[in-house]
This record gives sequence, C-alpha cells and structure tokens, in this order.
Amino acid sequence: MTKLQKKDINISLTKNPKQKPDQSNLGFGNHFTDHMFTMEWNVDKGWYNPQIVEYAYIPMSPALISLHYGQSIFEGMKAYIANGEPVLFRPEENFKRLNQSAERLALPQIDEDFALTALKTLLEIEKDWIPTLEGTSLYIRPFMFGADEFLGVKASSNVKFIIILSPSGAYFKDGLQPNKIFVEDEYVRAVRGGTGYAKAAGNYAGSLLGQKKAEKYGYAQTLWLDGVEQKYVEEVGAMNIFFKIDGKYVTPELNGSILPGITRDSIIKLLKHNGEVVEERKISIDEIYEAADNNKLEEVFGTGTAAVISPVGELFDGKKKVVINNFETGEATTKIYNQLTGIQLGKVEDSFNWVHKVK
Repeated sequence: MTKLQKKDINISLTKNPKQKPDQSNLGFGNHFTDHMFTMEWNVDKGWYNPQIVEYAYIPMSPALISLHYGQSIFEGMKAYIANGEPVLFRPEENFKRLNQSAERLALPQIDEDFALTALKTLLEIEKDWIPTLEGTSLYIRPFMFGADEFLGVKASSNVKFIIILSPSGAYFKDGLQPNKIFVEDEYVRAVRGGTGYAKAAGNYAGSLLGQKKAEKYGYAQTLWLDGVEQKYVEEVGAMNIFFKIDGKYVTPELNGSILPGITRDSIIKLLKHNGEVVEERKISIDEIYEAADNNKLEEVFGTGTAAVISPVGELFDGKKKVVINNFETGEATTKIYNQLTGIQLGKVEDSFNWVHKVK
C-alpha cells in the first residue's frame, strides 16, 4: 500500500472562520478551531483520503459499529507557544501509544510519522488558535473508531481517524491547589489482560460511576485500586499517581491495567535526572496508610496531559482519612511542575529533546 506524504493531504479551508474565544475564559474542551484533519481506512485499500477540512459534525449511521460495541480509541496532547513559536511536547510518544491502543482494540496501525506530519500541517493552519496567556494551550485530540454500518460484534473493516483542536485555559486558575481523593473499593477500573493500558473510550465510560460516587462524598477524583484484590494502587481519576515516601518517589508499575502515561514517563526521567530515587512497583493502599501514620508520607500528586501535575491533599476511603502535607502543595511537587512546564514553554533547558517545533 502506498505510503502517504504531506503532498497527499487535500486542504480545503473554511470560508467562514470563527471568532476566537476570550483567552481568559476558555475552560477545557469548550471551543474548537476552524479545521480538523480526517483520514479513512479500509481493509483492502489501507489508509486513504487524508484531508484538512472545516470543523463539522460527522455523518454517521445509527448502526455505526463503534456506537454499539465501543471500538474507539483516542489520545490527548497539547501545543504551546514557546519563545514565540508553536511547539509540541513528545508528540511521537502519543502516536506510538495510539498504535498500542489500536492493536488492543483490533484497529489498524497508523503511520506514526505521517500522523505527526498531518498534525503539524493542521497546526500550521491553526497556529493563531494557540492561546498565549500563562497556563493556556491548544489541546489536541486525535481519535480513531470503527466505521462499519453493521450490527454484529467484529473488528470493523472501515475506520476513521480524526484530529480536532481545542484552545483550553489553565487547569488551575489559582495555581497548584491540592485535591481531595476518594479511595474506591467497590468498583474497579481495569484488570490485567483487559484494556486498561489502552486509551480506549470504554475505559472512561466505566470510570464515571466511581467518579460520581466520589463527588457525592465531596471528593474531586477517584483513586482506583487493582481489579483482582482491590489492594494495590493503580491510577487516580484519569491520571497516573506518585507518592513521595521517606524521601523516595514511588509510582505503581505498569502491569497491563495501568495507562503508560507520557507525563508519567517524563516525570520519572526528570526526577532521576535530578538525582531522586524513583521506584516503579506495586504499592498497596495499606502501605500508604502506614506511611502516613508514621509521618513518612510527604507528598502525593497525579500526572497527566490536562493538568500536568495535580497535587493530592487528602485521601479518604469512607472510614480512614489521611491529610497530606497539611493540605498544602508540597515543595517537591511545585518544583517538578515548574521544571516540566518550563521545558514545554521554552523557559527551562530541554536536555531530553522533548519539544518539537511545529515548523
């Protein structure tokens, strides 16, 4: 099958550009740019018809296979303005992970180099949509789904791949603020052998009831435990999680049910670069409680694309409550947040070559 190149992308620009939203009141996922990238796949033809077109609704059949059986995956990434230029942060890792998710959901592999080329081409057109206020960014959502019109459980013979863009505001309007986290011991998010490591749409649907339960108790997010013993910590909300215990950083090891976060990987590399000790291993909720009782639980934070770092100030499982660092954002959490966002924005030296210029 022919390898697609930038020259194969058909570009059709809108004749009715939108008015750009107020950067000081963007929120998250509320606004969308003028254009999107789309591409199709067929089991016989491979990938074809790459195009940049006006952002619009997607026509679909009521019998669309993905609506009924959930054959859908996505990614989340951001574009920033750094030193006056649009940049991306480790985008090749997102497309690599997209292919890992695609493999698990029986979707076709995408040419990662071409996907990045397509994204950069779209961003060249939409660069004026990248907000410039502190803490803002252009959120990027690539996604792929089965497109057969068929009521039967099978891998789709037709697939769509789309990239949409959304200017988004600062995750923390008042700076880094700790969150209260509810420890979930009734529902589970994923088990090994399932789709936990994939960025599959169904994973997030299955987490919503636990999230509603947490909110009912007045907590912002859910801390998910493992799906077998409900003993070992896995993720918090839609983020990976780190614990600073007695001077060391501990994060759950990737075991097949935990999403291999790109922010997680970046934080691990930065911490080790700073000379810190990082342990990727099983960690039980009882170990967390014991560390807290012995005054060794120093800081806790979640990591993910949207928030970068989200401090945790309290854990509660319905019986036991643990307050972390007097419900204040810790020095170590603040330091690693500033270091990573500084690299993304060109304020801190990028010794890892993580930042990609769009052009």
